[in-house]
Amino acid sequence: MAPSPAAPPPAPPPPAHTPALAAAICSDGPAAAARSNAASLPTLAWSPFGRSETGWATYAPLVGREVHTACAPSTPGFALALSQWARARNLPSDGVFSAAIFTPLKTTIQLRRPFVQLSARGVCPNPPAAAALATATPAEGYGGKLVQLRPGALAAYRRMAAAARRADPAIAADPRNLTLFSGFRSPADDAARCAREHNCNNVVRATCSAHRTGLAMDLYVGQAPGFSPDSSADPNRAFMSATPAYRWLVANADRFGFVPYPFEPWHWEWTGEAP
Repeated sequence: MAPSPAAPPPAPPPPAHTPALAAAICSDGPAAAARSNAASLPTLAWSPFGRSETGWATYAPLVGREVHTACAPSTPGFALALSQWARARNLPSDGVFSAAIFTPLKTTIQLRRPFVQLSARGVCPNPPAAAALATATPAEGYGGKLVQLRPGALAAYRRMAAAARRADPAIAADPRNLTLFSGFRSPADDAARCAREHNCNNVVRATCSAHRTGLAMDLYVGQAPGFSPDSSADPNRAFMSATPAYRWLVANADRFGFVPYPFEPWHWEWTGEAP
């Protein structure tokens, strides 16, 4: 199979601030923009993926990484980093987060997914042969579920999950963290889900899903009380965006070849081979 088109490089990791340094850095910037961002964080009414949403907390960790800041989204330091990122791209540079700012940022993140690059050309990749898939152990599956992936993707997942557990005791403390609750799904399985849920070709379900490649996986990163681990409800996704597992993935997953689907904090795709 021909190699995928070149994707935008991953954003550099945000600087590692000590608490004292962070307080100084993050307090320096446009205060009015910071107040606006703090107000809109839970209230912004918009449709970044074609579905009405409230607030942008779900996307704040990814935005912070792209604009190269570890400051909280409500701080002047975050607004300053956002302003500098926007100015370099001839976008409104007042430091206020908006749909107009997020759209090009989202596009950059999305185009790091080879599957999205193919989809933009109208190409739906063929699934791998059953014999070309590897099966994760029951301990690696959420609730003991047996999940299949391409061998390279499974090996990279194992390296990444082990590194995360070594790096953060909060991740290691919950054995569910970073377990797999979905991997390869055949086109027939996806078509059946679409038909069953009457919900195809939108932000949640698609007849041509990245899961058919054997390179996409859904990882447990937490769940808000009363929601399932893959609920796309705004409160659940916002909750996930603050968990140690998700924050670690945002900062480190690219080192293992993984890129995110911004709408779903649990969905990550391995870029080590072409779809």
